[in-house]
Amino acid sequence: MSVTPSAPSRAATYRAVLRTPHSRRPFAAALLGRLSYGVVPLALILTVQAATGSYASAGSAMALFGLASVLLSPARAALIDRYGARRALPPMTLAYAALLVALAAVTRWPDAPAALLVGAAAVTGACTPPLGPVVRAVWSRLLTDRQLLQRAYSLDGVAEELLYVSGPLLAGLLATLLLPAAGLVVGAALILVGGLGLATSTAVRTSDAASRASADAVRDEGAAAGRRPVARALRAPIAAAAGLGLCIGAVELLIVAFADQHQRPAAVSWVLAALSAGSAVGGLAYGAVNWLTPDRVRLPLLVAGLGLALAPAGLSPHLYVLIGAAGLAGIFVAPALTTAYLIADASVPESDRTRAGAWVNTAFNAGASAGAASFGLLVGRVPLPVCFALAAAPVLLAAALSITRPKAGKRPGPASSRSGPAAGKANEPSTAQVS
Repeated sequence: MSVTPSAPSRAATYRAVLRTPHSRRPFAAALLGRLSYGVVPLALILTVQAATGSYASAGSAMALFGLASVLLSPARAALIDRYGARRALPPMTLAYAALLVALAAVTRWPDAPAALLVGAAAVTGACTPPLGPVVRAVWSRLLTDRQLLQRAYSLDGVAEELLYVSGPLLAGLLATLLLPAAGLVVGAALILVGGLGLATSTAVRTSDAASRASADAVRDEGAAAGRRPVARALRAPIAAAAGLGLCIGAVELLIVAFADQHQRPAAVSWVLAALSAGSAVGGLAYGAVNWLTPDRVRLPLLVAGLGLALAPAGLSPHLYVLIGAAGLAGIFVAPALTTAYLIADASVPESDRTRAGAWVNTAFNAGASAGAASFGLLVGRVPLPVCFALAAAPVLLAAALSITRPKAGKRPGPASSRSGPAAGKANEPSTAQVS
């Protein structure tokens, strides 16, 4: 992969992203709201376990909450694309926040039925607002320069990574100082302020108008020819995201098993921290480079890099070596996801961008759940070095599936819809062009 220090790209910095008019409010609001996603899962487990005294009930509540949130994500994003974030996001946000508060209240009842708590958790997960896909769609419409968009996605991904590290810490602190249900209430407050702040921003209003115009154009053009389903247009990024999720979900479990095997269970947090730190460093470095090669060429290389770094990790003679391997592997995580989002953005009409990002999200999260579940059956039955090698297999397979030959012709929608003085930069050789 080659890079270029071309003069126009030097202006495309992280500072330039945040100095783009109307960009800081949606970015800050979305981060505040997504901090709720880092707080709520652990708070939900602790709250249900404390209310029922059953880890099985807590696990079931978390599983159904996550399943409903992940599987219905494209459907919720489709509502955003159809009605606009300004109209569709507030009802989702209000419903989700209200359900979190109600769930916290129900757990305070004496002898609250476990079935009621588990069902309420599933309903709550079904209403999770798609803040990540919405803010990425906003970035895509605000930033006509593909270099700036790459930096925006990288910055967003790194910030989100840090939220998912700090969220559980906040949930644990609230459970220790107050009570477990306090995490659910704080999560409701965070999503309420962040979600409504995002929905009422100027950038969202402008983005909704552009999306409606694109939808009208696509509807007119596709009346006779028809349209490809969004998921079919996103095969490469969906395959890559699913492979990444499978690998990460499996490896997080294998790290725990490795630490137990070496009688150092407390070292798990250090290995996971190295994985997150590597992802943050890799994401920031990746976003700062102006790549000559197209996104679709870089994606399989990044995904394969993760697999090759993790495949031999099970042979580590000591936890310190595993920490280094995790840090090295993490360097590829955020760049691969950033590239998958960039491809998704460029592969669909402007009116489908929120749903496209949600499909990538869904693939990654579903893959992570499947990876943890499937490798939970292997640990203890298969040697750990073999388990690590098998965990690398999904990303290597995804890399092979992501290798596609660029098609000649114009991109479907986003390229032709970009306008303004920066639009010409989107077609420069130093940026990622996707057909």
